[in-house]
Amino acid sequence: MSESQPSTKQTGRRDRSDQYVLTLSCPDKQGIVHAVSSYLFITGCNIEDSQQFGDRDTGLFFMRVHFGADAPVDLEKLRASFSAVGDSFDMDWQIHRAEEKMRIVLMVSKFGHCLNDLLFRSRIGALPVEIAAVVSNHTDFAELVGSYDIPFHHIPVSRENKAEAEAQLLELVRAERVELVVLARYMQVLSDDLCKALSGRIINIHHSFLPSFKGAKPYHQAHVRGVKLIGATAHYVTADLDEGPIIEQEVERVGHDVTPDQLVAIGRDVECQALARAVKWHSEHRVLLNGSRTVVFA
Repeated sequence: MSESQPSTKQTGRRDRSDQYVLTLSCPDKQGIVHAVSSYLFITGCNIEDSQQFGDRDTGLFFMRVHFGADAPVDLEKLRASFSAVGDSFDMDWQIHRAEEKMRIVLMVSKFGHCLNDLLFRSRIGALPVEIAAVVSNHTDFAELVGSYDIPFHHIPVSRENKAEAEAQLLELVRAERVELVVLARYMQVLSDDLCKALSGRIINIHHSFLPSFKGAKPYHQAHVRGVKLIGATAHYVTADLDEGPIIEQEVERVGHDVTPDQLVAIGRDVECQALARAVKWHSEHRVLLNGSRTVVFA
């Protein structure tokens, strides 16, 4: 087994431009933490924060290291020099600049609460993202998006033009160098091909009643059944509808006197909270895929 070490945190006054995040997963064996820390020491870097997890079920080891460089470092050279360590442990790894905002696209249909929440959080700096565009199959929120000076793309979707519409989306993702697509209550089922093309790069939000309450008005169905917990789940999108790896969940307890409309309002709040945290953690490179599950270093 690899070394088991607690999370380490050190304070420093380095310029944020010299801060980096290393994430990795690999078969669990001895020497991984030592190899990573030794590499960073040799290259003149200092660990600011380190988190790791060994999964006994899968035999995989996961690690996230936030580190700073004593002097400006060329990112590509840093990646090239780390590749020898990565190869020796058969790692799936990435190194990113900590201050670099992730470019994302938001997708929405006719429910705008999650869209509005993410737009506002991004504007005030609560999310480390740059919203490259908003895509919708309707025009309801064009004015709202325009007020944030963000491009709005209306891409209608029908059974006849679904392939063309998804091709437009993929072209937008490519042209805008988008790293993450967020379905902020986008009420269209994505094709298997699109899910595969953007695997690990699409996050969706849905009410946690699924699969118990499917179809129209799930909160009204929940009211009829007398539910006592309202929930929401943020997850990666896969070809299996609403069954992708879960990133975050949020719940709110409700009483017997709550009306269906009140349930809807509570549901909107928990959906916003769960989705915002999932987007934040993904953008900070805190989420690592572990088969049908995730490891979240929050």
